[in-house]
Amino acid sequence: MNAWKSSPPPSVPRFNCATIGGLRDPIDIIFEDDSLIVVEKPAGLLTMATEAERSRTAYAFLRARANAKHPPERIFIVHRLDREASGLLVFAKTVESKEHLQSQFKDHSAGRRYLAVVEGRVREDNVTIRSRLAENAAYRVYSSRRPGAGKPAVTHVRVLRRNRKTTLVEVRLETGRKHQIRVHLAERGHAVVGDKIYGHGGNPIRRLALHAAFLEFRHPVTNRPMHFDSPCPKSFDSL
Repeated sequence: MNAWKSSPPPSVPRFNCATIGGLRDPIDIIFEDDSLIVVEKPAGLLTMATEAERSRTAYAFLRARANAKHPPERIFIVHRLDREASGLLVFAKTVESKEHLQSQFKDHSAGRRYLAVVEGRVREDNVTIRSRLAENAAYRVYSSRRPGAGKPAVTHVRVLRRNRKTTLVEVRLETGRKHQIRVHLAERGHAVVGDKIYGHGGNPIRRLALHAAFLEFRHPVTNRPMHFDSPCPKSFDSL
């Protein structure tokens, strides 16, 4: 089960996206109060709308749920998670909460850690990857060596388990650039398993093996530390 490390959260229902968008995978609501809502996003679901997809997103589902309440509530996006990845996300219910939470992500006082299964055996037990990430016309992100190009990105990687052909790693971000984890690991020769953009084509579990497993921040109203964790998806076990 997902864990909430503090006093127990109030009872919240499991919100089934199928009631709105026909999506088979549900969104688990981990915690909710008047200021924020923490959910676990399934792989394959966008955080927010794009030009190609506007209705089947975590934000759209939560907004529909909020609009159905009496009185209706509001939902604000705080941060994002790649469509192909699964894991923990926090949304705000007020503008003030959104700004407070986003400032924590900006100054790195909010913490995020990810679990990933990558291709090959990672030799170093711990490694920090630094580069400047840029995006080309095809929307593919890459590390640029041109002075001043791109935006600085820092990724910390810790090996948890090595197998013959794969490695389970824990990843901590100092910055939150688009596709940062996927690009940094792929450029080191260890693409995330199932990565169709930066990997080598194999997709044995039919999803990206990347999961946002840990989230911490201070409550925007009470300033109380809040810690959430989500276990490694069972599909990762086969890798």
